[in-house]
Amino acid sequence: METNLLNIGFGNTVVAERVVAIVTPNSAPMKRLKDQAKENDRLVDATHGRRTRSIIVLDSNHIILSAIQAETVAQRYAGLGEE
Repeated sequence: METNLLNIGFGNTVVAERVVAIVTPNSAPMKRLKDQAKENDRLVDATHGRRTRSIIVLDSNHIILSAIQAETVAQRYAGLGEE
C-alpha cells in the first residue's frame, strides 16, 4: 500500500488521502474555522512565520495553515494521481 504525501511547503508534507479541502483564508468563515481549530488544539501552523495563503482541512477535523498559495497546493494534489 503506497501512501501519497502532499508537499505543503518548507519541507512539510500531509498524507494526501486525509485531505478534505484546500481553501483560501480570506473569508470570514475560514477565519472562524481557523480560530475554532486553535481553541480546540486542532490547528497546525506550517507557515514558518510567513503569511497564511492556504488552509488545508483534514478528515480528522485538523486544520493546517500553509504559506503556499491554495491553487499551487491544489495543483500538487491533483498531480499526485497522475504518477
